[in-house]
Formats: sequence, C-alpha cells, structure tokens
Amino acid sequence: MSLGMNVSHLKVLIDESQLRQRTRELGEQISRDYEGRQLHLVCILKGACVFLADLMRYLPLDISVDFMAVSSYSNSLHTSGEVKIIKDLDSSIQGRDVLLVEDILDTGLTVDYLLRTLHARCPRSLRTVTLLSKPARRIKFVEVAYVGFEIPSDFVVGYGLDYQEKYRNLPNICILKINE
Repeated sequence: MSLGMNVSHLKVLIDESQLRQRTRELGEQISRDYEGRQLHLVCILKGACVFLADLMRYLPLDISVDFMAVSSYSNSLHTSGEVKIIKDLDSSIQGRDVLLVEDILDTGLTVDYLLRTLHARCPRSLRTVTLLSKPARRIKFVEVAYVGFEIPSDFVVGYGLDYQEKYRNLPNICILKINE
C-alpha cells in the first residue's frame, strides 16, 4: 500500500478480493430481486461512489443513477447527529423503484433521515444497500435490505471512505488509529 501517504496507522479489515466478492454477491441478489424492473440508484456522496461504481458492474438491469450529498461528520471521527443535505437529487423519484446506496451504516441517524426524506417523494419502492454496518453503534433502527459486511465500531477508511478527505483511494477497508 504505497500511496504516498503514511499508512503505518492503518490496519486492513477487508481486503480487495473480499470487497470484490461481496459486491458481486450483492449485485446478484439485487438483480434477482429487481429482475424485469428499472432500478434507480441513489448514491450518497462522497463515500459510496467507489462502492456504487463496482456494484453497478454486477447489475445487468435497466438502471439509472443519481447522487445526493449529506453532511453529518464535520471533519470529526464521530457523527454530529445533525444531517443536512448539501446536494439534492437531479430528478424526481416519484413512482420509481429506488435503491439508496450507502457506504456505511453507523448510528442510523443519516440513513433514517434520508429514507424519510426520500419516502416523502413517493417512490414506488425504496430500499437500502450499505457496504458496511456497525450494529454496535446503532442509535436509530433502520431497515436495510442489503448489507455487505458487519464490522466493529472502529473508524474505517478506504474504498471511498475518508478521514478529512484522505484515504478514499485505498483499495481496502482499513481501521484508522488516530490520537484525538
């Protein structure tokens, strides 16, 4: 992992091959569930963009894609609990089958907010896929149709996930040790 940054404080939790295999499995399951239907993917930026790009390759469906950006971390290791939309959808989801694509389900507050916001826009169906889930940190229960990996409460980076906009380009999911 020589990416021109100090990675000595990183420990690989999920490697590239595990990510590829599980993303393929999720794609196959989602494809079975939405066979014969058009699926509208809503990716939550920035963290889920790498997962979305790989997941789409395993969806032999009629798909469309849109993006939302939300903020709840403010350059911290811990969520503020306050969610705000920074970038909203470009098109209507009314009457569409929508799959919310998330990088990580932590406290559940962000996903709960997004699901309530999107549900109010009257999609035909609304489900969620998340690459990572931290059940030990859950404050708000949210129903998630597809989960890639359940992980411990450690702060993770890589494969799209960041800390202060760093580490998104790591090919693995890594535990980041930071002295706060």
